[in-house]
Amino acid sequence: MNPLQLIPVDGIPEVKPGDVVAELIAASATLLDGDVVVVTQKIVSKAEGRLIAVDPDDPLSHKRAVLDESVRVLRRRGDLVMTETRHGFICANAGVDLSNVERGFAALLPVDPDRSARRIRDGLRAAANVEVAVIVSDTFGRTWRRGLTDVAIGCAGIAAIVDLRGTEDAIGRQLQVTEVCVADELAGAAELVMGKSEGIPVAVVRGVNAGWLRESSVQREIVRNAQEDLFR
Repeated sequence: MNPLQLIPVDGIPEVKPGDVVAELIAASATLLDGDVVVVTQKIVSKAEGRLIAVDPDDPLSHKRAVLDESVRVLRRRGDLVMTETRHGFICANAGVDLSNVERGFAALLPVDPDRSARRIRDGLRAAANVEVAVIVSDTFGRTWRRGLTDVAIGCAGIAAIVDLRGTEDAIGRQLQVTEVCVADELAGAAELVMGKSEGIPVAVVRGVNAGWLRESSVQREIVRNAQEDLFR
């Protein structure tokens, strides 16, 4: 197995609505064929104009947007609302976020994160003449476990899930249920070099198994449907 490299991309300027994310990345990163470029949702949302005005003096003024961005509310506890978004994500506050956004605004999730990832991938192909994969990442909590981690909410050019069922483990037993969410694993790994407050919204993961790279991929592979969900 090849070693992985996690490379933070410095020099990305503050992103504004209408900016072309692929061009900003191409100007700041040296990319190689087979790289996986992990891009935080926040700069994608900013570039796509997914920002709403909120009252900077009212910490709950974004709650109306939470309901507007949700198809159902699953749980409430105090100010925290767990919802299902139109994408199928189960997350806090429908992904509506005030962090790393100019005061007086909140960021919404991209309308179609897979399309956003494809657009960045196509843009990098045109701007840098490289064949890379792209993951759009966001920070989620996890059921049963404390703490946050980054996960993939959109992907292009890389498998969301690698299905190992039917293959053998290290001692020859056939795997029965093992499906590895490599898109989430790569998003979480990339976050280690991006951080939450360092102002680094892009990282490159180099050395990824070439078998994970594929033309067709969607984050919908990751979202467990309600019929398979024991807890919804």
